[in-house]
Amino acid sequence: MSLPIISADERLVEQRGIKGCIFGKSGIGKTSLLWTLDPSSTLFMDLEAGDLAIEGWQGDTIRPRTWAECRDFAVFIGGPNPALRDDQPYGPAHYAAVCEQFGDPAALEKYQTIFIDSITVAGRLCFGWCKGQPEAFSEKTGKPDVRGAYGLHGREMIGWLTHLQHTRAKNVWFVGILDEKLDDFNRKVFSAQIDGSKTGLELPGIVDEVITMAELAGDDGVPYRAFVCQTINPWGFPAKDRSGRLAQVEEPHLGHLMDKIRTPGAPAADRLTYTQSPEPAALADQNTSPN
Repeated sequence: MSLPIISADERLVEQRGIKGCIFGKSGIGKTSLLWTLDPSSTLFMDLEAGDLAIEGWQGDTIRPRTWAECRDFAVFIGGPNPALRDDQPYGPAHYAAVCEQFGDPAALEKYQTIFIDSITVAGRLCFGWCKGQPEAFSEKTGKPDVRGAYGLHGREMIGWLTHLQHTRAKNVWFVGILDEKLDDFNRKVFSAQIDGSKTGLELPGIVDEVITMAELAGDDGVPYRAFVCQTINPWGFPAKDRSGRLAQVEEPHLGHLMDKIRTPGAPAADRLTYTQSPEPAALADQNTSPN
């Protein structure tokens, strides 16, 4: 069997979806971003039962209530992973069983975007399931082992996210709550609200885009909502733009954001050009004050 090498021409014409996370404090309007998407091609995975903000939105919805249902929908949407055994989640046997339950997966072809609200609740469902598994109990004493539960939780969440990330033809957006805390130096520190540390640490490496939806203040002091999209930002918000097409601050419109990500990219030479910092000697001169 020959090695299936994908040529540059084939890769460039592939249909590729955008995978991203949008974090923000409660009430900032994350769920309302559904209004900026085409309802006929968007599937809303409602985990929070918090759809009052989109009352009247005409798109389709699924409502998983358990972690098993979350895994079933993920394999139904993303298809089977041929590298997995039949006794593993997301493997061929899991996919076949889910298709028998849910019907023909061709029904999903009309959806271009999967909007998952929220990854915070998905993490809670996952952790609740993990606490009941054999790994969450000590083999010697039979008592609950929190370390085992958290270890399983991290693997389960990363497996779920990675499987959805490999759904190449569809856009997948995860919404989550942003926590704000103070560190030992009384500085604001922001992080995703997800049970366990493994998921929050590895999530930025899985998705293409990490966006913070925040309330900023203009030059006139009037507050406004915006997407913060670049890692280096003055507020310390978690953000990442793998496309290289987004400004530091974008309008809070998910449809327009995806349109911008799909625009032709800048030439490679421009993307790889960084603003040079002053030489160390010049910096020393600037920081030296006369006696």
